[in-house]
Amino acid sequence: MSGHHTSKIAMALAVATALVFTSGCASNRSNRKDTAYVARDVNTLYLVAKERLDRGQARQAAALFDEVERQHPYSPWARRAQLMSAFSYYVARDYTKTIQSAQRFLSIHPGNKDAPYAYYLIALSYYEQISDVSRDQRTTEQAKQALTEVERRYPDTKYARDARVKLDLVNDHLAGKEMNIGRYYQRSGMWLASTMRFRNVVDNYQTTSHSPEALYRLVESYLSLGIREEALKAAAVLGRNYPNSEWYDRAYKLMNKYAPDAQAS
Repeated sequence: MSGHHTSKIAMALAVATALVFTSGCASNRSNRKDTAYVARDVNTLYLVAKERLDRGQARQAAALFDEVERQHPYSPWARRAQLMSAFSYYVARDYTKTIQSAQRFLSIHPGNKDAPYAYYLIALSYYEQISDVSRDQRTTEQAKQALTEVERRYPDTKYARDARVKLDLVNDHLAGKEMNIGRYYQRSGMWLASTMRFRNVVDNYQTTSHSPEALYRLVESYLSLGIREEALKAAAVLGRNYPNSEWYDRAYKLMNKYAPDAQAS
């Protein structure tokens, strides 16, 4: 997922820039490496942080935004800095700190107008960490939960629209993991276990690209278990929903070979 990182932060950046105050000028002292640890007025500190972010120094910017809250916790700028810190960590691809910063913002300002953006940053951070289907999918599940939360809480926002698109990709990813495990069980002759995996894809990920193959693999597994009636049902569903699929063609031939007295339709 990280290959599309630049394009994915575009919308996040558009919203983040709306949090920036336009008044004042950053000090020339912002070039100093110890900027984050120098006490200064809140206006200057915030603008120095924004300057670092604009330069592409996202990690330094995040540290500076954190300093805004640390040095001036009761300033109106502290709230803005919290969210800008989360965004800066996201740009720096430090997703753990992005999530922590966004969750901290939500715990302190749960009803704030920028809360949808904070939830969105959390979801994006999990989404960016999705690994390939051969690895543990805990992060993928977390991404699904976070994206679903965005859609549930703010259904009419642009965040929800983007979350729905990403949820389709996440579900396809999770279905792919189930397919990998199911095929492994098949190769090992563990037909009942494979049936459970393919059934999960058919029942819970039916809108994904893996559904036709899952139905075909069910036909294989049921025939191997000697349950021809269930194999026929799976083949019938495959033919009804994906009549032009190669998987239906293969299922039809398989049924004719091993259950010639049953007609898949």
